[in-house]
Amino acid sequence: MTFDNTKPQGPRPGAAPHDSGTPANLVTFMLKDWNHDLRERPVPHGHVSAFQRRREAISKLFVNELLILSTGHLKTRNGDEFYPFRAASDFYYLTGNQEPDCVLVLVPEGEAHRATLFVEPNAGKADASFFLDRIKGELWEGARDGVPESVVRYGIPDTRSLAELEVFVKEQVSAHTKLRVLRGYSEKLETWIRRESKEQLELDKQFAAALSEVRLIKDELELEELRGVIDATHRGFEDVIRRMKTANNERELEGVFFTRARVEGNWVGYKPVVAAGAHACTLHWRKNNGAVKGGELLLLDAGVEGNSLYTADITRVLPVSGKFTQEQREIYELVLSAQRAAMAEVKPGNDFMAPNRAAMQVLAHGLEQLGILSTSAEEALREENQFYRRYSVHNVSHMLGLDVHDCALARAEVYKLGALVPGMVLTVEPGLYMQPDDLTIPKRYRGIGVRIEDDVVVTATGCENLSAKIPTSVDDVERWIETIWAS
Repeated sequence: MTFDNTKPQGPRPGAAPHDSGTPANLVTFMLKDWNHDLRERPVPHGHVSAFQRRREAISKLFVNELLILSTGHLKTRNGDEFYPFRAASDFYYLTGNQEPDCVLVLVPEGEAHRATLFVEPNAGKADASFFLDRIKGELWEGARDGVPESVVRYGIPDTRSLAELEVFVKEQVSAHTKLRVLRGYSEKLETWIRRESKEQLELDKQFAAALSEVRLIKDELELEELRGVIDATHRGFEDVIRRMKTANNERELEGVFFTRARVEGNWVGYKPVVAAGAHACTLHWRKNNGAVKGGELLLLDAGVEGNSLYTADITRVLPVSGKFTQEQREIYELVLSAQRAAMAEVKPGNDFMAPNRAAMQVLAHGLEQLGILSTSAEEALREENQFYRRYSVHNVSHMLGLDVHDCALARAEVYKLGALVPGMVLTVEPGLYMQPDDLTIPKRYRGIGVRIEDDVVVTATGCENLSAKIPTSVDDVERWIETIWAS
C-alpha cells in the first residue's frame, strides 16, 4: 500500500481525522533499519496446563458439538476514546488470553475437541500499521503477541490470524449440525454464525450456564490468585485509613484505593463504594462525591482485581474520627453478630441460602431489641411479611472469582437453590441501612449504614475466611486505625 499526502484519502483503519497524510517515501523510511533482535521473546503462560484442563472439562460436556467463544472488543467511551479492555471471563478461563478481538473455537474430534485460537497478527515493524494504526499499532499502544508468539504463550498449537476467522467459522458452522456460541461479546462473529432460532438460543443459554457452573468450584491455582488480591485489598484499605485522617471527600479516598489496585493488580474489580455518613445507606453508592466528616462512619466496599483477573470483594466500616459512637457501635455489633451466624452456616451440604437465613434471624431479633421493628421479630420474619428487609434489603452472599458476581449464569438449582460444595468461594456480607428519612427508626440511629463483608471458601468441614486478617470487631477496627495513624 502506498500513501500520497497530495491527494484526498479515505479513512484508513486506526486513523484519526486530524492525522496528516502519509507519503510513500515516509512509509519506506519507517520500515527500514530496526533491530528486530531486541523484540521481547514470548514465554509460556505459567498456567497453560490449567487452561488446557478446563478446555477438556468443557469438551466432555459437549461431545460432537462445535463451541465458539469470543473475548470481546474495545468499547467506545466517547469520541475515539475506549474503555480499558477487559477480557471476557469465560474466554480467559479457557485460554489465559487477555487481548481484544480474539476467538476460541473448539472443533469436535471424536470424543474430544481441537482448540483453534484466533488472534490479531503482528508483523511488528515490518508492516506500516505499526505507526499508522492508532488503535493496534505498536508505536501507539506497545508491542503485542502475534500468531507464533501466541502459540508459545498459550500452548494452543492451532493458533491462526484473525484474517482467517470468517472463512473458518462459516466452514465449521456449515459442517456441524450442532453448535453453541457464547453470545453477547461479538456482534460480527454472531452474524457469521447466522443461527438465531429459538432452539439455537436455548442451546447457547445452556452453554453459558455450563461455563458458569464449571467455574463454581475453584482449584488451588484460583484460590492462590484470590488470596493474593485479598491481601492487596487489605493493603488498599490501610492506604485509605492512612489518608482518612486528613481526607476531605470520598473521591479522594477512592483515588487512594485505585492507586493500590493499579500498583498491585490490573484494575479495581468493580467501582468502589466509598460512602461517608448517610451515603452508606445507599447500597451501591458510587458517586463518591460527598464530604468526609469527623464523627461519621465511612463504608468502604472495594476489591483489587489482579493481573489474573480474579477479584476481591471486601467491605469494612470505619469511624472517621477513629472511634465508634455508642449508636454506631450498636448497629455495627448487630451486623457483626449476623455475619458470624451466617459464616457458621457456610459448610458443605448446606444450601446456598442457609447463611442468609441465619443472618436475617439475628438481624430481625436485634432490630426488635433496638426498638426499630414495630412488630415481633418472628412476625417480621414470616415469609409473607419480611419486614426486616426495610432495613436490610439484600441477601448476604454471592459467588466470587473472575467476576465480582461470579458464575451469574449458572442454573438456579446448582447456585441459589443448590448445595454448598468444597471449593466454592462466596461473600458473606450482611448489612443494616438506617435511612436518614425513615420515621420508623429512632432518630439516634438514622443515617447509619453498616455492611461487613468477607470472602470465604467452602472447605471439607466448614469454611475458611480468606479475608480474616482484615479486622472486623469494634475494638480491633479502632486499634487498627490507631496503629496506622501512629505509624
